[in-house]
Amino acid sequence: MVTHVSAEAHGDERGALLAFIEEQRGGIRRSVLGLTEEQAASRPSASGLSLGGLVKHAAEVEQSWIARAKQEAPAVERDESNWHECFQLAGDETVASQLAYWEKVAAETEAFLRAVSSLDDTFPLPSQPWFPPEGRVSMRWLALHLIRETARHAGHADIIRESLDGATAFELVARERGSSGE
Repeated sequence: MVTHVSAEAHGDERGALLAFIEEQRGGIRRSVLGLTEEQAASRPSASGLSLGGLVKHAAEVEQSWIARAKQEAPAVERDESNWHECFQLAGDETVASQLAYWEKVAAETEAFLRAVSSLDDTFPLPSQPWFPPEGRVSMRWLALHLIRETARHAGHADIIRESLDGATAFELVARERGSSGE
């Protein structure tokens, strides 16, 4: 759901990258505005994606990439056997709990990217078949990857939300602005 990202302060590349990540997070967050848990869990398309699952996935993926950059283990380890679980709310997970978790992850992302000495600093990619052997990526690559990953799922969220109740990006942005008193 498109919004305008203000220009960064002169020379604040980190601020610009973080603003674009936040813009895309907002698209996914807005997609669940006003929905019941049942609506957020529904899968109105052939893909099997739900809005609640997209919120969980986006938060989990962002957390896992920041953990990798810190050279720590992700909070949840995923592989081919459990990958599908990151797209589903399970147990006592709710949209609200996943949004709250994502808010903490977002704060960690911002603190981390602002604290690294240089966006040119690198970290190793994990040893997984979809990454090049002994591959490394920069913090800049990490920020750009988070923008790409989140934007991709924000587009999915637009389609799923419109399939559920016809609400479009423009309507959801207007609702959000109305609820925040702007």
